[in-house]
Amino acid sequence: MSKILFVLTGADHWTLADGTLHPTGFWAEEAAAPYEAFKAAGHDVVVATPGGVVPTVDQGSLAPEFNGGQEGADKVARTIASMAELRQPLKLSEVNLDDYAAVFYPGGHGPMEDLSADAESGRLLTGALESGKPLGVVCHGPAALLAATREDGSNSFAGYRVSGFTNVEETQAGLADKAKWLLQDRLVAAGVDFQEGEPWAPKVVVDRNLVTGQNPASSAPLAAELLKKLA
Repeated sequence: MSKILFVLTGADHWTLADGTLHPTGFWAEEAAAPYEAFKAAGHDVVVATPGGVVPTVDQGSLAPEFNGGQEGADKVARTIASMAELRQPLKLSEVNLDDYAAVFYPGGHGPMEDLSADAESGRLLTGALESGKPLGVVCHGPAALLAATREDGSNSFAGYRVSGFTNVEETQAGLADKAKWLLQDRLVAAGVDFQEGEPWAPKVVVDRNLVTGQNPASSAPLAAELLKKLA
C-alpha cells in the first residue's frame, strides 16, 4: 500500500505571552488514532519533523481525563510507545512529496511554537495542496498553515474552509488569556474561511483535497475521511 507522511512538531514547549515556557509537544490522540486507522488500512507511516528532531508527546495528553478514563489513557500510551516511526523521523528538508500518497499534521500546542513559522513546512503544505493529494490537519496543527505563503505574500489556504482549535476551546482550556496569539484569530486574518463547531465535539471540514478537524475528538473522523480519499 501507499505511504502517508506525518509531519509533527519538534517543539517541547510553547512560549506564552509573559515568556513562560509551557511544556507541550504533539497531542497523543491526534497522532495515535489516525496512525492506527492508517496502519489498519494497510498504509505505511513515515514521520518528519523540523531538523529531524524526535518529537515530544505532550504529557498532559496522556492523562485519563483526556482519554475517557484510565483504560483509554493506557491504550493511547501503548499506541504512542509502539510507533517506532516516531523515534526515527526524517528531516522536513529531506522530504520528497512525490514519495507519499497523503500528508497529515497532528496538533498539540507544539505547532504554535515551531510549525507556525517553519518555511520548509509551509512549502510542503503548499505543494501538497496544489498536488491534489489528500492533506489532513487537526486541532492546533492548522497553525502550520500560517507559514504556507505564495510569492505574492498571500496565504496558500486563503479562501479554503478550515477548522481548527477555537478561541472558545482555548479559553475553556485556560490558556487563551496567556497566549501571544490565538489560532482561530490568526487563521481568519490569513484569509481562511474558519469553520467553528461546538466546543470539544468532533467537527471535520472537507474542502477539495484539504481535510481539517477542530479538536482531538476530530482526529479519528478526520482519518476516516482521508482514507476515503485514498480508496
